Amino acid sequence: MNHMQSLEISVRLHTDPDSIKKNSKDYGNLGQEIPSAVLRPSSINDIITLITFANNLSTPFTIAARGSGHSVRGQASARGGVVVDMKSLSRINGNKIRVSWNPNTLGFYADVGGEQRWIDILLATLEHGLAPVSWTDYLYLTVGGTLSNGGIGGQCFSHGPQISNVLEMDVITGKGELMTCSKYINFELFYAVLGGLGQFGVITRARIVLEKAPSRAKWVRLIYNDFSKFTKDQEHLISISNGPNYVEGSLITNHSSTNNWRSSFYSPSHQSKIFSLSHNTQGLLYSLELVKYYHHNLYDIDKELGLLLKELNYIPGFMFKKDVSFFDFLSRVGSRGDAQSTEEEQTEAHPWLNLFVPKSRVSDFNTGVLLNIIHRYNLISGPILFYPLIRKKWDDRMSAVTPDEDIFYTLGLLHTSYKSNESEIFDKVNDEIMEFCEKGGIQVKQYLPHYKSRKDWIKHFGPKWGHFQEMKMKFDPKMILSPGQRIFNFEI
Repeated sequence: MNHMQSLEISVRLHTDPDSIKKNSKDYGNLGQEIPSAVLRPSSINDIITLITFANNLSTPFTIAARGSGHSVRGQASARGGVVVDMKSLSRINGNKIRVSWNPNTLGFYADVGGEQRWIDILLATLEHGLAPVSWTDYLYLTVGGTLSNGGIGGQCFSHGPQISNVLEMDVITGKGELMTCSKYINFELFYAVLGGLGQFGVITRARIVLEKAPSRAKWVRLIYNDFSKFTKDQEHLISISNGPNYVEGSLITNHSSTNNWRSSFYSPSHQSKIFSLSHNTQGLLYSLELVKYYHHNLYDIDKELGLLLKELNYIPGFMFKKDVSFFDFLSRVGSRGDAQSTEEEQTEAHPWLNLFVPKSRVSDFNTGVLLNIIHRYNLISGPILFYPLIRKKWDDRMSAVTPDEDIFYTLGLLHTSYKSNESEIFDKVNDEIMEFCEKGGIQVKQYLPHYKSRKDWIKHFGPKWGHFQEMKMKFDPKMILSPGQRIFNFEI
């Protein structure tokens, strides 16, 4: 990187061992991708300068924007290239979150820096009595990071993923051009970037849809021992008008904790009751989680909730309730720090697998994957999420891909391994699941995808692959951005 010493940004390019080490690993902690330098930008002009300089070289170096470092397979890495520490922008310039209202068409919205964390956006918008409508379970992620993937959670069935709730963006393309884009201007870039895995540009600003925020949340978990009833009830809840505001499902096994890092919902007596049931059934239990938002003055929320629950087929006596503030519900998954920020996290690995499963095959998936592979390995260490999403809430013009069915389920197999060889065992589980789906013709799609061949990437994007390639050549023809995804930089 000696050729960059003449650049005006050279003082913000760091090659010291600590900077390199911190940006060589991510939350997955599954390997190292060592960059040559780390840029800590003081403004977006520093990023433009870096990308423009790379473009002007006969052999360009690669560049990866890194937010909170919570990718798990090195997706925000740049081996031998430059990692851009996006959070440096917030450290230098503070929280770039501006709340506005357009009385004509846009309604309430917030303009936020791509480096901003969702927790900070929640805090800033709540000061105005407002909030974004779609959330991930974990809020200590950056806007640029979630919009590059999709951004899914329990509100997704109603409002769509976070990428469906963006009105406008500023993006620095792989050619070093700063472009404002929306559905109406530079729309090709707009749709390419949303769910585009960082391949086309660096998001520096996003305009996010807001609505008036509720004050409280009635939070309920229901326990099932019948998969068919569990999925039928979830699908019922996401289909009705004036239903819940949040729906997620999860699995409880003989060897998994009812409480985990996602939340400490259950009291000790509740945990004991569920634990006893899971051992008596000697199999999986399924937990359906729903939330109904309300305001302090809405006195009949319990009546509304009672009518919802009356229609459901959970195990009698296994309904558990909480009443919490809206903020406490959304922030229920506490900060786990920046990637590799603590000694404990340096010894943890997270070989996660996230899949979208078509509704037509969920019964086969339950039998082959949930009841067989996952239960047989008896290794689960972390939450297992399983809940439905609605395809029409996703815009097919975006780069993100889903199964070609009206309803599909998301599986989040969120392993945590503590021993050096455990992650390999979890990877074996993941590979066996993918092999089962392949052999059984279950057309799953990976969310937060990681593939080992160009052929697999082409299969992943399916009919979108040709357009995805075309957009890459238009906005990043020298293949500079996000090499860690190994879509176009597979030789790295």
